[in-house]
Amino acid sequence: MALSKLDNLYRQVILDHSSHPHHRGTLGKSNVTIEMNNPTCGDVIHLEVEVNDGIISGIAFDGSGCSISTASASMMTDAVIGKPLSEVENLEQMFSDLVQGKDVPEADKLGDAAMLSGVAKFPTRIKCATLAWKALEKAVLDSNTGIAETSSIHPHEEDSLGKNN
Repeated sequence: MALSKLDNLYRQVILDHSSHPHHRGTLGKSNVTIEMNNPTCGDVIHLEVEVNDGIISGIAFDGSGCSISTASASMMTDAVIGKPLSEVENLEQMFSDLVQGKDVPEADKLGDAAMLSGVAKFPTRIKCATLAWKALEKAVLDSNTGIAETSSIHPHEEDSLGKNN
């Protein structure tokens, strides 16, 4: 019974982030802009990141996608704003492991995004949950160059987070 109540709480938080996403829109000023899409389901994200002195000082996203994709993007922005890039890289890997069903002892560092652990039970939804995080990974890599990039996640492509999904 308790597990059922916890699952309901997680569902409510995910639906809230999907219906009322945090940091949705544009920054107006960013030094990295990334566009990514998941051609297998149609999710699209436009991510803007402002990095100052190695810290994410601003982040915003827009695009279209399913509730999992939108909620994950909202949760991701909450988890990383104000964090140094080295910590953001660790959070990216933690999230990747989490949605693959791996044990993540410090999952609480992901904030609400830790509630997406159940996605591991639905392999076809993993790409939905990881799209924003993959865009963030590219943004971190490009943060010193300000390169704008458009990318797709292909079903048989191994991404740089070290997994196939």
